[in-house]
Amino acid sequence: MMAAGERSGGGGLIAILGAGSVGRLWAALLPSEHCAFLPRLSIDASEHEFEPRRSFSRQEVSPETRCEYVLVRSAPPFGANAPASRQRSRASRPWLAREVLRTSPMAPQGFGRDFLTASPDPEDNRSSVSLPWLRSAESVRLILVTTKAGDTLAALNDWLPHIPGDTPVVLFQNGLGSQQTVAEHWPERPILAASTTEGANRPSPDVLVHAGAGDTWVGALTTSAADHMPSVVQQLAETGLRVHAEENILQRLWQKLVINAGINPFTALLNCPNGDILSSTLYQQNIDGLCAEISLLLHAETSMAIAPGVLREQIETVARNTASNTSSMRADVMAGRKTEIDFINGYLVQCGERHGIATPVNQMLTNRVQGL
Repeated sequence: MMAAGERSGGGGLIAILGAGSVGRLWAALLPSEHCAFLPRLSIDASEHEFEPRRSFSRQEVSPETRCEYVLVRSAPPFGANAPASRQRSRASRPWLAREVLRTSPMAPQGFGRDFLTASPDPEDNRSSVSLPWLRSAESVRLILVTTKAGDTLAALNDWLPHIPGDTPVVLFQNGLGSQQTVAEHWPERPILAASTTEGANRPSPDVLVHAGAGDTWVGALTTSAADHMPSVVQQLAETGLRVHAEENILQRLWQKLVINAGINPFTALLNCPNGDILSSTLYQQNIDGLCAEISLLLHAETSMAIAPGVLREQIETVARNTASNTSSMRADVMAGRKTEIDFINGYLVQCGERHGIATPVNQMLTNRVQGL
């Protein structure tokens, strides 16, 4: 029986806090013997199969409780972007696709065996994933936080007291505001932020679709995080996804915020996929005003000077390229979940208040989405 640290070659586990679409995508593609989920202490039924909203202690988690789902990929699991060692491993073991990979039991945590079942058909893009819920954070070497933005601080506040202070924490939240709050709350810890364009969704609770390949940028939010960046990027790149170190991660997050602010609220209000917003009256009447507000806010917050027309072109290019996609905000509304509007258009309203910049369009969109 091996301890958790020994199980991962002495380096510990990559723990994922937040079992929504993004968390499940990274969990499915990371080496399964090195990856596990951290349970939320106030559980959301949308993430796993426990009783909704039931509070529990780490000691109460069942040793055999696992997060199980099917991953449907639009590209082969070990494609051209995978590390060479993983490509060689698959090429030298043609029977890998028929194998159920298993590791030794983990005694201290007691959560049984970790496995990923690959499809028997090499051309099949479906694979079954089964990963444990951790009972202890003792062996965690890296935390990926993929909760909703509004849940991030509380989720970390439950776990970080039990995790060594030099363990890197990577924040994958949409929008802005939650990342700065976490960094300000734990300035001495290595806190990093990630911005990703990977597309993933859950058409049903036990199915995850990797709908589109993209890029992920990772950068430091606190001083101590800079030293961890190369190692974090290397570990995330084990997925075969494109991962990059980013020196100015806040600027990268702003770039994504612009797109989210220009697409997500319209899709939620109109209940339509991304591309359909472009011909709608609501969008046509408000997009120029929205981009004018964002242009002023961008300059005030980051010193980036981008004309409103350029911002509109960027937003509409993404909307056309993802025309059939459902935004995360629309998906939240459809599922009856709280949206992240406060961290997207709502964050822009807060920026406007700080800088004395009027934001009537962002305020209108925020109010209307909050009322859904």
